[in-house]
Amino acid sequence: MNPSVLSEGFGMLRCLAQDFRSAGHEVTVLLDARISKLNPPIVADCTAHVLYAPEAKKFLANASKINDAVYIIAPETGNTLQSLVSLVEKTGKLSLNCEANAIQEVADKAVLYETLKNSGLFTPETMIFDMDIDFSEIKGEIKSKMEYPVVFKPLDGVSCGGSSIVQEDRQIKNAVARIRSVSSRKSFIVQEFVRGEPVSVSLLCAGAKASAISLNKQNVKITQPEGVSCYEGGIVPFDHALKHEVFRTAEEVALSFSGLGGYVGVDLVLARDKPFVLDVNPRLTTSYVGLREVAGFNVAEAIVDARLKNKLPSKQETAGFVYFSKVRAAKPSIGAFQKATQIDGVVSPPFPLDGNSEAITLVTGQDGSPLDAQLRFEEAKKRLLNIIKRGK
Repeated sequence: MNPSVLSEGFGMLRCLAQDFRSAGHEVTVLLDARISKLNPPIVADCTAHVLYAPEAKKFLANASKINDAVYIIAPETGNTLQSLVSLVEKTGKLSLNCEANAIQEVADKAVLYETLKNSGLFTPETMIFDMDIDFSEIKGEIKSKMEYPVVFKPLDGVSCGGSSIVQEDRQIKNAVARIRSVSSRKSFIVQEFVRGEPVSVSLLCAGAKASAISLNKQNVKITQPEGVSCYEGGIVPFDHALKHEVFRTAEEVALSFSGLGGYVGVDLVLARDKPFVLDVNPRLTTSYVGLREVAGFNVAEAIVDARLKNKLPSKQETAGFVYFSKVRAAKPSIGAFQKATQIDGVVSPPFPLDGNSEAITLVTGQDGSPLDAQLRFEEAKKRLLNIIKRGK
């Protein structure tokens, strides 16, 4: 189990479940048995323990039959999100996610960039290559249309997985190998590297309406093929002179695809005095763990209203700031894990899973300014690491 992906997924699940309950809903969650046996800090009315991966779809189908609505938290990689949402749709129960067809459309980056380009939106120059193409052909195409550095990406990657920045010809082989390690798709993309400020926009979509809720700073690390690129966290909200233009762009992006509903995230980079669109996330994003703390409304209930009533929240102001980031640590003892779950700001604790030599946790800090929020984060991080170091 990838501890980095786990930290984001559990953090989103925990926060969403808590917000649904705060809105008065009864909540059922499906948890991997390796997680549930640790008695993690998640509040739900019912928990289904999934022992084996193939059981997940059966549990989900059964849960869909006895619940009024379902929300899937899953990555698009390998069609995971699309297939699970499609399963829920076939039961006839309300899916609070975007429609499966829309997820499929935006999850394929080749389709995504063609749609964005046709809509007149600013996007990085993009080329699509077959996975088995000769490396010399890739070199030739890049040299004829772009300049180094360029970014190699899988068609269906999430959280920067499989992505790398390539500075010269000799790195192409390793860049393709890194994509192969995370994706089973037969093609991949190469993009121009746009230097700027990486951000995301959290939106709520309802029918033919889209409303940007917050601009979020992203802390991402894109390495050369020999390293590991990853999404680390960010700040919610993020003040920037281009905020209103970014909001308009993100809303236009969301409305370019029919079937996007509820919560949607749009990734962009602010460069050359304009926003360049990088990706569309047809699902809950990690920024939710910060947004829920600063929004003037219950975001989970707003997702229900958007999908069930075609209604968007009237109050969209935010108050305060949340700094959130992954924290890497040694694999903790059971006692240290249990104590870590009690620390304010630890959204996703450091799970001591068999087979993992390290644990990755998601920690937040909240205050009235970005700097003070980061200081609160550092305080929570220090307490966490001290507990793990003591090992009790």
